[in-house]
Amino acid sequence: MSDRTERAADAFAKLFGGSPDGIWAAPGRVNLIGEHTDYNDGFALPIALPQTTLLAARARTDGRLLLHSAQGDGRITELAVADLAPGAVPGWAAYPAGVVWALAGAGHRVGGADLHFDSTVPTGAGLSSSAALECAVAVAYDGLYGLELAGPELARIAQRAENAFAGVPCGIMDQMASVCCTTGAALHLDARTPEHHGQVPLDLPGQGLGLLVIDTRVSHDLGDGAYAALRAGCERAAGLLGLRALRDLPAGDLAAALDELPAELAPLVRHVVTENDRVAEAVARLGEGEAAALGPILTAGHASLRDDYRVSCPEADLAVTAALGAGALGARMTGGGFGGSVIALVEAGREEAVGGSVTAAFGAAGHRLPRLLTAVPAAGARRLVPRPEPLLVPRPEPLLAP
Repeated sequence: MSDRTERAADAFAKLFGGSPDGIWAAPGRVNLIGEHTDYNDGFALPIALPQTTLLAARARTDGRLLLHSAQGDGRITELAVADLAPGAVPGWAAYPAGVVWALAGAGHRVGGADLHFDSTVPTGAGLSSSAALECAVAVAYDGLYGLELAGPELARIAQRAENAFAGVPCGIMDQMASVCCTTGAALHLDARTPEHHGQVPLDLPGQGLGLLVIDTRVSHDLGDGAYAALRAGCERAAGLLGLRALRDLPAGDLAAALDELPAELAPLVRHVVTENDRVAEAVARLGEGEAAALGPILTAGHASLRDDYRVSCPEADLAVTAALGAGALGARMTGGGFGGSVIALVEAGREEAVGGSVTAAFGAAGHRLPRLLTAVPAAGARRLVPRPEPLLVPRPEPLLAP
């Protein structure tokens, strides 16, 4: 076992006595391009981060669910699986408890468990720490209770937990990235049919590039209504246009469609349609081995999120401007918005210089200084101890999905 898994096992023993049945990990994610497209049945291109939520878990036979987080207040949250209901569990525990509730609601015979979490995914940074919590539980329960569910099905369970139990109306991109990403590749997600996702090779160091993640340290609760209002606006626009979802509006018909819509909905539609096109362009460029060509695509995506979708903030805009001014090939906010993180595509070896310029700009503006990390495409959710044979969550063959 690694030092980290040993610490998780030791902590589990102190909390619950004995050893866990296994230790699982689920990563956070960075989305390269394709923001606010998933709940419009659109496309996205995320990667999993090396930062993960570890879960040491052991099944129980008494129907009790015990939750503990190394990043929490030290208390164990104890719940009855039979009593789980939306709105009944406050705080962070709603995310893992919601997965158990969603599994039971889907007809799976699941019971209780002792669960100890230890996460290195930054919270409040727009890097999907909540999805990492959910997906760690999903893959652990898959192993503990012998469910043998495929990755996209586990992602749907985790998404339902966040939507219906925790009350955040997110799409499926975060959960799909956490479960189904692979090392050295970006996930080409079709949110309408997640089962048909593809893996797009992404070797940034091999092309002399790096991906800098800038946590602005501006946190926003996506469950407070702003996110839901955006989704409702998109669904209203699709209905007015006679579409199942905005994904079904061809780019060639965009101008005419905008003329038919109320002024407040037109910018939302423009963002979604052009963002889907940016995903397609990014996949094409990566398929041609031109990762540096992602730069202008990222920057155009940020302008759309800032000006049309209006989910940026002064700190994110400053991070993008400062990164580009320091020589980044492209930069944009990533995640749901209203804060969170910015990604910057840079030449290898320039991460420190670009990060330093952003930090200096934040200091001059009187903002809290950002946190910086370098992202590489990492593996999705998996069992670490004992290592399963075969993998409990099947991995799709690498492909370039249209």
